[in-house]
Amino acid sequence: MANVLTRAGSFIAIIFIGYFLRRKGFFKAADFDVLSKIVVRITLPAAIIYNFSGMELDLSMLFVAVLGFCGGILYILLGFLSGLHSEKNIRAFQILNLSGYNIGNFALPFTQSFLGPAGIITTSLFDTGNAFICMGSAYAVASSVKGGKTRHLALRIVKTLFSSIPFDTYLVMITLCLLHLTPPQCVLTLAEIISNSNSFLAMLMIGVGFHLSGDRTQLPVIVRILILRYLTAALLSAAFYFLLPFRLEIRQTLAILAFSPIASIVPAFTAELKEDVGLSSAINSMSIILSIICMVTVMSLVL
Repeated sequence: MANVLTRAGSFIAIIFIGYFLRRKGFFKAADFDVLSKIVVRITLPAAIIYNFSGMELDLSMLFVAVLGFCGGILYILLGFLSGLHSEKNIRAFQILNLSGYNIGNFALPFTQSFLGPAGIITTSLFDTGNAFICMGSAYAVASSVKGGKTRHLALRIVKTLFSSIPFDTYLVMITLCLLHLTPPQCVLTLAEIISNSNSFLAMLMIGVGFHLSGDRTQLPVIVRILILRYLTAALLSAAFYFLLPFRLEIRQTLAILAFSPIASIVPAFTAELKEDVGLSSAINSMSIILSIICMVTVMSLVL
C-alpha cells in the first residue's frame, strides 16, 4: 500500500511540475505538441517494443483487445442514449466526449511502474482494441448523428489507425509474440534505454497540457458526463475483476484500466466536429484528476 501511494504521489508530482512550469512560462503552449510527439512517436513505441519482447502470448489473451473495443462501444451507446431527447449536436458531443481511453499516454506509464509483464501486455492489448474507437470510430458515429458528411469515413479511420506509430508497433509486436520471435538484441537495448523515460515524459506532458477552459455555466454538462463515465467505469472494473476467467494479475490490470481517463485526442475531434472545444478540454482535464484518484484507490484494493 505504501509503495502504491509513494509511486502514485510521484506521478502526481510530475504532473504538477509540468503544470507549474507552464504557468511560470518555462513551457509554452507549443511545447505540449513537442512533448506529445516525443512520447507518441518515440518513447511509447520503445516501451511497447521492450515490454513485449520475449513475452509468451496466448491466443486467448487477444480477447483483452476485444474488451478494449467493446468498452468504447458501450460508452458510444451510453452517449447516444443519454442524449436521446436532446438536439443532435448535443447528442454527438456526448457520444464523442464519453468514449475512448487514454491508455498510451496515461495508463501505460502507471502499469509500467506498478505491474509486472502480464500487466503491461494486458494494457497494450486493451489499448489495441481501444485504438479502433478513439482513433476515429467514435468521431464517425458522432459525425453521423449530427448529420455531418461521413463519405469515405471508414477509409479515413483505417488511414488514421495505420498512420499511428503506437498502433503499428502494437500490431508488429503482437505478431512477433504469436510467432515466438523477438527483435534483435541491439533493438531491445535501445528500446529499453528510451522506454525508461516514457513514464516521466508522459506525466510531464499531461501537466504541461492540463487546463480547465470550460465556462462555469457548463458545469452541469461536465458533471453529468463525468458521473456517467465513472459510474460505468466502476461497474466495468468490478465485472473485469470478479467475473472474467483470467488469472489474477490480468484481472487486476483490467480493473485498473477501466478507470483510465477519456482519450486525449477527443478535444481535437470535437474541434473537427465544430463543437465546444473548451468544454471538451475541461471534461478531458477533469477526467485525468478523477482517474488518478480512482486508479490509485483500485490499486490499493487489488494489488
